[in-house]
Amino acid sequence: MKALIPKQHGAWAMLLIPFLLGMVKGGPVIWHIPLFLGWLFLYLAVYPVTLALKKNQSKPYQKWMCYYGFPACCFLMISVFHKPPLIWVGVSLLPLFLIHMYFARRKKERALLNDVAGVLFFCSGGFASCWLGMGTLDGWAWFIFLQSALFFIGSSFYVKSVIRERKNRTFAYWSWGYHLLLPFLSALFGAGWAFLAFIPSSLRAWFFHGRDWPVKTIGILEIVNACFFLAVMCLFITR
Repeated sequence: MKALIPKQHGAWAMLLIPFLLGMVKGGPVIWHIPLFLGWLFLYLAVYPVTLALKKNQSKPYQKWMCYYGFPACCFLMISVFHKPPLIWVGVSLLPLFLIHMYFARRKKERALLNDVAGVLFFCSGGFASCWLGMGTLDGWAWFIFLQSALFFIGSSFYVKSVIRERKNRTFAYWSWGYHLLLPFLSALFGAGWAFLAFIPSSLRAWFFHGRDWPVKTIGILEIVNACFFLAVMCLFITR
């Protein structure tokens, strides 16, 4: 039986990088294992729900909702049992999940607003990971959440501007404007010298737009850019 796996490759970076940053800053603990597994299965569980809404038929996807949803609940319950305040992170995700379901039902899951909601959803994993590792909630959890959100919102802008919206000049202007402000926004939210993590994002948004590159090439460049962001942020938060 072939597993039903999400096809949005960029989402895997959003799943992993904020969580890793939170774990690096907070310090790895054994409780990160069930939290990450729950986070992973939750992401996998959302995919069949999305397909069921999009195609208006739930029966073909019910088994996958159970296969992924049950372990997600079990692992996340272990994390919440260890640290009950984490339940509020889950509560805060509900509006973002409902936004995603709305766009999936209307078959517009590629809408920018839905992408932003997805980015905030994923970046909350870094928030929870940092909180769990540090034991207390402080500014670092918010820092990781905000910096990750700024980066991945930029990635959403760029990928759309060179693929689905490549002929939309207005969208290109929005992307260029966002990336012009991106390093300054990062510094405003406390990045200090780590604003350098956003410079490649801004440069590729300005200079790579309009190039007729295959989707695979664009994806590889995004992976390299995400790894650079991760490396710089790790250096900054562990200094």
